[in-house]
Amino acid sequence: MLRIADSKLGSDTAKRFSLPWKSILVKYNTVFIFIVLLIISSFLSQAFFTEANIFNLLRQLSGLAIISMGMLLVILIGGIDLSVGSVLALGCVLSAYFLQSLPLPLAVVLTIVCCTLIGVGSGYFVAMRGIASFVVTLAFMTIARGLAFIVSKGTPIKANSTALVEFGSGSFLGVPFPVWLMLVIFLLVGFLLKFTTFGRLIKAIGSNETAVGLSGILVGRYKFIVFAMSAALCSLAGIISTSRTLVGSPVVGTGIELDAIAAVVIGGASLSGGRGTALNTLIGVLILGMISNIMNLMNVAAYPQQVIKGIIILIAVLLQGGMKKKI
Repeated sequence: MLRIADSKLGSDTAKRFSLPWKSILVKYNTVFIFIVLLIISSFLSQAFFTEANIFNLLRQLSGLAIISMGMLLVILIGGIDLSVGSVLALGCVLSAYFLQSLPLPLAVVLTIVCCTLIGVGSGYFVAMRGIASFVVTLAFMTIARGLAFIVSKGTPIKANSTALVEFGSGSFLGVPFPVWLMLVIFLLVGFLLKFTTFGRLIKAIGSNETAVGLSGILVGRYKFIVFAMSAALCSLAGIISTSRTLVGSPVVGTGIELDAIAAVVIGGASLSGGRGTALNTLIGVLILGMISNIMNLMNVAAYPQQVIKGIIILIAVLLQGGMKKKI
C-alpha cells in the first residue's frame, strides 16, 4: 500500500511540474510556430533577413493585417465576414475615383464612409434581422464587387495624387508609411479588446450570447458596430492598395478573405467566437506572409505554393488543436 501511495505521489508531483510548461506551450503556441518558421526561413534563404526583404514583406502584408484586425472582431462575436475582399476592391476604386477631382483628405474620408455603409448593411441584417453572417456577407461580397465594377466601368482608374504616392512608397524612420498605419490599427484594436468594456463585451457575446442578452446588454448593437468597423478597416486596406499601384482596380482583393480568416485562426482565435487576440492575429498574418515570401525567394512556382501554403496552415491549426486537448 505504501509503494502504491508513493507512486501516486510521484505521479502527481510530475504532473504539477509538467503542467506549467504545457500551459505556456498552449498559451504561446502561435509565437512558437512563428519562431520555428523564422528559424527555418533564415536557413532556407540568406536573403530573407535582409532589410529590403523584411520591409518589403511588411509593406505587402500591411493591407492584409488591417483587414485581419477587422475579421478578428467579427469572429470574436461568432460571425464571419466574406465581403472583406470586395470591400477592399471598392475602397481601392473609390479612392482612385474621388482623387480625380477631390483633395486627398476628402477623398479618403468619402472612401471610408462609402465602404463603411457596406458594413452597416451587413450589420443590420445580421444584428437586426437575425440572418446568418455567412449568408449576409456572401450577398454583400457580390454587391460590393459589383459596385466596384460599376464605378470603374470595368477598367482600372488611375489615381492622380502626389501625396498618395508618397504615402505608398515613402517611409518614416526607415519604416514604410503603410506599415506605420498597420501598427496603429493593431495597437488600437489591441487596446480596444484588452482595456475597454466594448472589447470585453465582444468576447462575451462570442462566448455566450444568450447570457449577455439576458444581462440587459443590447447584443445587436455591438454586432452592428463590429461589421461597420470591419468594412471601415477594409477601406483603409483599399486605399493602401491604391497608394502602392496608383491604380484603382475592381479585381484586387480576390480571395483575401480566406487569408484573413486563416491568419485569425492560425493566431489561435476560435471560429465559434469568444477567443482571440490582436497580437496573435498579427503574428498569424506574419506567418502567412513568411510562407509565401520564403517560397518566392526559393523560386517555387505559384501553383505548388498554394498547395504547400495550405498544408502548412493545416499543420499549424492541427498543432494548436492538439496542444489544447493535451493540457
